[in-house]
Amino acid sequence: MEFILDRMETKIEWFQAYDLHAIERQINEQIENNKALLLDVHAISHHVVFDPNAGKMLYSAVVHFKAKSAV
Repeated sequence: MEFILDRMETKIEWFQAYDLHAIERQINEQIENNKALLLDVHAISHHVVFDPNAGKMLYSAVVHFKAKSAV
């Protein structure tokens, strides 16, 4: 059996919630989780739309994580 360990260089994750604090909490949890993979936040894009089915604002975000640069 052979093990191959490759370093993850980039990772993109999507988040969605009806509450701004909930989406912020989700993103912060993933930032902490990705620190174990040696990934830092490279860019964040966010949007807000009205969801007529729920009658609420729907918050979404895309977070691009990249490998920490060696200093």
